[in-house]
Amino acid sequence: MSAVYIEYHFTVAPLQPASEILIAELGNAGFESFVETEDGVLAYIQKGEWNEAVLNDIEILKNEDFTIHFSFKEIEQVNWNEEWEKNFQPIEVDDTCAVRAPFHAPFHVAYEIIIEPKMSFGTGHHETTFMMLQFILENHFEGKKVLDMGCGTAVLAILAEMRGATQLDAIDIDDWCVENSEENVARNNCKQIAVSLGDASVLPKKPMYHSIIANINRNILLSDMETYVTCLKKGGELYLSGFYKEDLPIIKECCLSLGLRFIENKEKNNWIAAKFVF
Repeated sequence: MSAVYIEYHFTVAPLQPASEILIAELGNAGFESFVETEDGVLAYIQKGEWNEAVLNDIEILKNEDFTIHFSFKEIEQVNWNEEWEKNFQPIEVDDTCAVRAPFHAPFHVAYEIIIEPKMSFGTGHHETTFMMLQFILENHFEGKKVLDMGCGTAVLAILAEMRGATQLDAIDIDDWCVENSEENVARNNCKQIAVSLGDASVLPKKPMYHSIIANINRNILLSDMETYVTCLKKGGELYLSGFYKEDLPIIKECCLSLGLRFIENKEKNNWIAAKFVF
């Protein structure tokens, strides 16, 4: 007999980073699978694991910075692979790099990354990912030691290795991201990436990295910036994204107070990616 599921349809504004935070919190609450949509998230939990209080501990629903509405209904078992394949779209960056799933046709570009995200993570190929990939393509990573903080699927670490980085640490606070990153690292035949579970507290307390990549969100970036600077070598580069255009001044102010120098930023649909040098 097919399992019966409860499907929640969340509409989310602004879409990111709220959708990713929502998915993480729902995963901890017992939801099994997720599909990112144009306006939010579909989330699924087995009826036997569900009760009306299941959302009581979802903190982002109480956050006034985001507007989140939801409805739910009972459904028969879903073919998860079919669902996310319909929603997973490949991306191509500047005719040089492509990120695709195994079932997409090859792009035949210089850097082709094959990612198969777990249902609990979603595709994640939004504007911030695109701009961070651009930064990696435009800058030198040969022979560098690199940190990918909040690695998600490890797509940024994978491209950095393809661009010549010789030692990379990919860290995420969620164990499902760590597992997915390890799978994607192996899938792309990367040999220099070490994936681990943790937050900024696990970072070294001395200069270790030539480049740090952090595509997270404004509040975490601001909270952890001093830790990033502590483990960044003098002359090293810090690439930040996951925040909006209106957040750039406060990000700059924080970075400048820690001795970082602003170099440039990219903007795509009001999202920002910025480069700083120590």
